[in-house]
Amino acid sequence: MAKTLAALASDVLRATTRPARDDVCEGVRDDGYLRLEDYGALGDGRSVALSGADGSIDWWCVPNLDSQPLFDRLLDPEEGGRFSITPTEPFTVERRYLPGSNVLETLFITDGGRARLTESMNSGTAGRLPWTELARRIDGLDGAVRFRIEMRPGRRASGASPYQSKIGEYPVFHVDRVLGLFLHSDGVVVERADEAVTGVLTVAQGQREVVAIVAGEDEPLVVPTIADIDERIDISDAEWRQWSHRIDYDGERRPAFIRSVLALKLLLYSPTGAIAAAATTSVPEGIGGKKNYDYRYAWIRDAGYTIKAFLAAGAQMEAKAAFTWLLKRLAEHGPRVCYTLDGALVPDLSEIDVPGYRRSKPVQVGNTATDQNQHGVYGDIFETAARFVSCGNILDASSAELLSHLADRCADAWRQKDAGIWELEESQHYTMSKISCWQALARAVELADQGQLPTTCRDRWSRERDRIAQWIEDECWSETKQAFVFYPGSDKLDASLALAVRFGFDGRERLEKTLDAIDRELGAGPYHYRYSDVWAEEGCFLACTFWMIEARALLGQRDRAEAALAGISEALDRGVGIMTEMADPKTGMFLGNLPQGLSHLAHVMALDVLGGQDAC
Repeated sequence: MAKTLAALASDVLRATTRPARDDVCEGVRDDGYLRLEDYGALGDGRSVALSGADGSIDWWCVPNLDSQPLFDRLLDPEEGGRFSITPTEPFTVERRYLPGSNVLETLFITDGGRARLTESMNSGTAGRLPWTELARRIDGLDGAVRFRIEMRPGRRASGASPYQSKIGEYPVFHVDRVLGLFLHSDGVVVERADEAVTGVLTVAQGQREVVAIVAGEDEPLVVPTIADIDERIDISDAEWRQWSHRIDYDGERRPAFIRSVLALKLLLYSPTGAIAAAATTSVPEGIGGKKNYDYRYAWIRDAGYTIKAFLAAGAQMEAKAAFTWLLKRLAEHGPRVCYTLDGALVPDLSEIDVPGYRRSKPVQVGNTATDQNQHGVYGDIFETAARFVSCGNILDASSAELLSHLADRCADAWRQKDAGIWELEESQHYTMSKISCWQALARAVELADQGQLPTTCRDRWSRERDRIAQWIEDECWSETKQAFVFYPGSDKLDASLALAVRFGFDGRERLEKTLDAIDRELGAGPYHYRYSDVWAEEGCFLACTFWMIEARALLGQRDRAEAALAGISEALDRGVGIMTEMADPKTGMFLGNLPQGLSHLAHVMALDVLGGQDAC
């Protein structure tokens, strides 16, 4: 009996994008799963697909980034949807993004020859297409390489039963309200076309084949030609390169800077301007653990930091779109922790009955963070507004009034307990939350002095700012730890306190000592844990390490910052440049949702400071 495609791929796959680590080749499936570092991300400003080093697209939500997935093998290796193009004999791979682009290139090398797979979520010369178009081009370079193809729509955790129908001359696949076409060039031999499509293709030197999916939801479907789809791969690459060429960074690390900014661009939901925290749900922060959250929403914190990163990169249009979206949500719903990409409140949490990444359950959609009280949102909002203004921009009267009311609210609320930056279940007087309130009022005073905000309550904001600073100095410093602690009376540390340096919080000597304490107690090789005693539940948080690097550089400790950057850069050099939320400090294995905006934007800000950029 013929082996299944999954079994065949397991037998033949020997794929690597970097030299092997721990004697395990990257790209090899273990129990049906790829390492997270073996994925590249494709996007078109509306949705994001994850393409594995074995030629399988294992995650793609259609038509939007927060829609239900069409392909979900990432969370369900046996029954999940996938779109795979895999050589039928053993192979190795070399992978990269095309320079300055989010078009992904994979070189398959077999004993019989070499072939190149080029993948793109296509756009046109006028920007994002009014439909989703996932294009995959296979070029024969030398010899001959035979590929097996499988396009299997997911069943939405048994909530939908995919089927095909014939409409006109085209076989159309249906998954609930999503319909789509599997299109291909003449050299593709389709062997089966019902719930799934399977087939083969062979490319010799100089030969090209193209396969693609065009899909939509509750909308008429365009049927482009294969020639048009093929051409749009190159158009998309040119559009990405033109965009990234304008990025304002001239340091020696420009390629790394550009790669992270391009990853952030993938998370900008162009229909509204919202910025998603990540493109996936329920990828665990610790294998086998329960910290498996849905990150396909827009957090005020992440949006604010990403806007700042876009401004640092000179991407004014993206920053303005995201800032406008954020202000409108604040006016509509108040300072919630997060919103949907369409600007609504996040739905209630629900669980999906699939195995989960590496059998880590629960698999969840929705997020409970939106109902939490987090003082950090005040600092995030005002830091974003201050950075926007510092770039020579102007606040309108409506936005100025909104921000003034938020400053008044912060001046009243800062004495209350909250859930903190890490969205913890236990409410406390978290030190970082108090610093965020100080930050908000400090920026509000500065904006008022610049004529950007009404000055009616300026003196009150100034007084409360100073009271918060004194409270932090009196209540949150530990002589024993020689550091600002997690919250008063605690002996725990919080790595997010490195951000206090960026925010301009007073007390340089104490901040330097706090950074040293964080390195001692939360450092793990080149990485850092988020806070004390969390090591048993999750990996190290990548953004924290970049925050530490940025803080060292801002404090004038450039040698230490450069050494730390070299260490984390080497540790993360495991794929094509897409970062997750966390990593296991023992194995280097990536953990958490991806691409993770907070990791990439923290990387951008660290490089910006070390590069000595005179960004606004």
